[in-house]
Amino acid sequence: MKKCSKPAHDALTELNITPLLDLAFVLLVIFIITTIPPVKDVPLKLPTASKHEKDPPHKANYIVVETNGNLWLNKKQVNLVDLQSTLVGLREDDPDLNIIVRGDAKTKYKQIRAVLDVCQQANVPKVDLATEPLK
Repeated sequence: MKKCSKPAHDALTELNITPLLDLAFVLLVIFIITTIPPVKDVPLKLPTASKHEKDPPHKANYIVVETNGNLWLNKKQVNLVDLQSTLVGLREDDPDLNIIVRGDAKTKYKQIRAVLDVCQQANVPKVDLATEPLK
């Protein structure tokens, strides 16, 4: 005798479309919500904005570290002690001071690290290292 009855077998062959209808209604609601037209109830004449001139870009200050340890700040030769006092003066003039450290590829890391320490002691907010892009 068969263990599977006829009505149970027929239920497996029917397609349940309820989840498909739920999905269709959800998509319809999302479409309606996202395509609301802009509201223009009252005609208004909006004011025009004045043209704002852009602020000039901040001038970057360059510290060059040569292979032999010579330091240059904006094309003037300095030592580490003078560099710190000069950076403090520049930072007082421009609180948003931008320093770019340029070192020769053969410069020892110790010399670059000393310059970065001086910049940190002078509370320079922006310090970058200049590099050449890969070819």
